[in-house]
Amino acid sequence: MKLVSWNVNGLRACVNKGFLDYFREAEADIFCVQETKLQAGQLDLPLGEEYTAYWNYAEQKGYSGTAVFTKHTPLSVRYGLEEDSEPEGRTITLEFDAFHLVNVYTPNARRDLSRLEFRLEWEDRFLRYLQVLDAKKPVIVCGDLNVAHQEIDLKNFKGNRGNSGFTDEEREKMTRLLEAGFLDTFRHFYPDRADAYSWWSNMPKVRERNVGWRIDYFLASARLADRLTDAQIDAHVLGSDHCPVVLLANL
Repeated sequence: MKLVSWNVNGLRACVNKGFLDYFREAEADIFCVQETKLQAGQLDLPLGEEYTAYWNYAEQKGYSGTAVFTKHTPLSVRYGLEEDSEPEGRTITLEFDAFHLVNVYTPNARRDLSRLEFRLEWEDRFLRYLQVLDAKKPVIVCGDLNVAHQEIDLKNFKGNRGNSGFTDEEREKMTRLLEAGFLDTFRHFYPDRADAYSWWSNMPKVRERNVGWRIDYFLASARLADRLTDAQIDAHVLGSDHCPVVLLANL
């Protein structure tokens, strides 16, 4: 099974920059997107008859939002964590026979860290949610987690220490999540691979010089380890300030 996750930073804009070309080339079983930044009826997306789309729109127009396009019919679909709703459209959970899939767009702490407290509280709720799911069947989490976990996961780790996405608090939450029984699938296969990033700022020449951050992930319940076959970062794919990440598994 092939799973793809991509923060498209505005799906309507990304469609104009080659989204469908990559989507068709990828031929994923399940394709997850974050930051769709649209409302129902604003985009006619010709995915093909084999895909069913599930959307979680943010209440605020042009903000956040997630979607899942899948060839496999889920047993159930949930939007949000505690309730079956999410004002910012940040999560969609699909239950399949062998696993739960959680597509997530984690809140950003903001440059001035004004939303750090909210972010940390959200992380606690998210972990509790994953643990409830994991007690029933294995979980795969994908999306923009808005944190570079280790120094190897961003180019300029010294200059960014304490900045949004690389605060000690955010990194500790990621550590705690992994210690709760989840694998960072890319590091599972490539523990020492440097210069592997999934997001680059829009500053001039940054992407060309690969001055990036790895903040987009596939996580998996540790007991799925022997069913994972590879994890990839498609850094060559343009259309967003993020690139797609991929998980291959026997599920």
